Amino acid sequence: MAMKFRRAPVDEPEINLIPFIDVLLVVLIFLMLSTTYSRYTELKVNLPVADAEVAKTQTREIVLAVAADGRYSVNGTLVQGSGIDPLVTVLREATGGDTALPLIISADAMAAHQSVINAMDAARRVGLHQLTFATQQGRGGNRH
Repeated sequence: MAMKFRRAPVDEPEINLIPFIDVLLVVLIFLMLSTTYSRYTELKVNLPVADAEVAKTQTREIVLAVAADGRYSVNGTLVQGSGIDPLVTVLREATGGDTALPLIISADAMAAHQSVINAMDAARRVGLHQLTFATQQGRGGNRH
């Protein structure tokens, strides 16, 4: 006589997801509360005020003008060419080897940002580290 053994029904293991979801929600809430959000549209900048009455201590300086169309002028002399290399050459000639001279960058308000960056890069290549940006007298005595 053959005995028939019945196997006990095997329950499939269950994964309880409720504790897992609870942990994820706690982590999500922690991240939401600890994250800072930058709001660039609400960025308020207080521009520095410059006094126009300050006397110049240096008698010699180099004035680099940037026109609205991207042309450069060094001490009133127009730079031929539009790249950085011609500007570097003219700045080297204007310094006469004296890299301690201050460079005043006078850029048109409508000049491309890249033109001003090129002027600063040319000054760095020449070795001029004293940069000043010329501004106009604004309303209320503030310079912008």
